[in-house]
Amino acid sequence: MPEKSIPKDAAFQIINDELMLDGAPRLNLASFVTTWMEPECDKLIMASLNKNYVDMDEYPVTTELQNRCVNIIANLFHAPISEEETAVGVGTVGSSEAIMLAGLAFKRKWQTKRKAEGKPYDKPNIVTGANVQVCWEKFARYFEVELKEVKLKEGYYVMDPAKAVEMVDENTICVAAILGSTMTGEFEDVKLLNELLTEKNKETGWDTPIHVDAASGGFIAPFLYPDLEWDFRLPLVKSINVSGHKYGLVYPGVGWVVWRSKDDLPDELVFHINYLGSDQPTFTLNFSKGSSQIIAQYYQLIRLGFEGYKNIMENCLENARVLKEGIERTGRFNIISKDIGVPLVAFSLKDSSQHTVFEIADHLRKFGWIVPAYTMPPDAQHIAVLRVVIREDFSRGLAERLAADIEKVVKLLDTLPSPLTTKVAHITAITSETSEKVKSAIETQKEIALYWKRLVDGKRLGAC
Repeated sequence: MPEKSIPKDAAFQIINDELMLDGAPRLNLASFVTTWMEPECDKLIMASLNKNYVDMDEYPVTTELQNRCVNIIANLFHAPISEEETAVGVGTVGSSEAIMLAGLAFKRKWQTKRKAEGKPYDKPNIVTGANVQVCWEKFARYFEVELKEVKLKEGYYVMDPAKAVEMVDENTICVAAILGSTMTGEFEDVKLLNELLTEKNKETGWDTPIHVDAASGGFIAPFLYPDLEWDFRLPLVKSINVSGHKYGLVYPGVGWVVWRSKDDLPDELVFHINYLGSDQPTFTLNFSKGSSQIIAQYYQLIRLGFEGYKNIMENCLENARVLKEGIERTGRFNIISKDIGVPLVAFSLKDSSQHTVFEIADHLRKFGWIVPAYTMPPDAQHIAVLRVVIREDFSRGLAERLAADIEKVVKLLDTLPSPLTTKVAHITAITSETSEKVKSAIETQKEIALYWKRLVDGKRLGAC
């Protein structure tokens, strides 16, 4: 810290100049997070920056707006409304916190039941696909829950429901399904999972539930795929999380978690405080947080309505199609993402023997684009892909420009020497110093992917 103060305009200029070196958020195609909102909403955000969300007695209207958001989202997810079942929910700082809360509810409910039955309750586990976002690994590690991952395979990059149900045992607190995989945007088959798990529960006498991580897809499926059954229409789905700061169209960070009924949220996890003026129930991992994102979420819900959200999601899907077709026209890539899912385009090189997707990502930065390149999770880690997330502020013109720039980069790489020749030779020498056999194309591709994997940080991408 400096010993003396400096003028406010000097402090502003110093920081502003440094921030100019950051990438442009709208060209950051790695992120699912909203990068643009209407000026009217920006004004609401600025006016509420000094409101502490946790002070419910002092800011009762803000609390009411949060409750309205929960109601609207629960209705989108077809939550039951009856005397026996009434949905409950809470706003969070993102889907990471939402998942922690949902996981804690499952763990506590499972432990309570096991204690009542006089059975061991010290080895809980969750079954997921290997494609889950890193926040699931955080939950498992922080709260001592074993994470049982269904491995992927080439050509199938989401959790296989049948394999997931096979891994379920008496210690499984829930099966987590992903509505919008971080890797490819694909929706997992929650309906099939519900059917298979229902059968297993009948055979074993267990009551293993389902949680749906709809961080990315929760604000997409209700508008683009209303007939897709993935939510509370399925009896075993007990809780759902969604990110308001992704396709909920709000700046970071806001998320939501909704439980099917009060019975699915154990009372002992809800705290009551009175030192802020009145009795206030709270179920969050943190305490103080800003109110602005809650208010911004409510603005978007009433400003856009069902029609507005539907139009925006359809536009995103159309721009994803334009980009996909532009990439396909180059003849150099395989499209990994599916037509039904989050509006994004994930693609891999048909031939990685000379150049890689990591080089393409590096060269695209010279055009201003931030496009992530990464390897897939086990057991498809030999597949390396690029991924472009299509958000509300990504126009058709930008999609066409990006496709053209990708083609320019590929043609440029054709004129450059391959950096892989010596690297592959080096890898070959390490793995088998005496072997002189000629490797197949798939073996070479695997070795190249493994080399580049060391240069990327971890296997998980995306923000919650």
